[in-house]
Amino acid sequence: MGLDDKISNAAEKAAGKVKETTGRASDDESLEAEGRADQSKADIKGAGEKVKDAFKH
Repeated sequence: MGLDDKISNAAEKAAGKVKETTGRASDDESLEAEGRADQSKADIKGAGEKVKDAFKH
């Protein structure tokens, strides 16, 4: 996994956490769900990159 990918995934996960927390604080279920989805997407991308790296070595 390249450094750019790691940074991008970490930023996406952090943004998702902010959305989730903001949604929870403002009682906006849609924003909270969107934040959780963003975090999951970042986790999946990270896992995919790790698998790809494993096959390179």
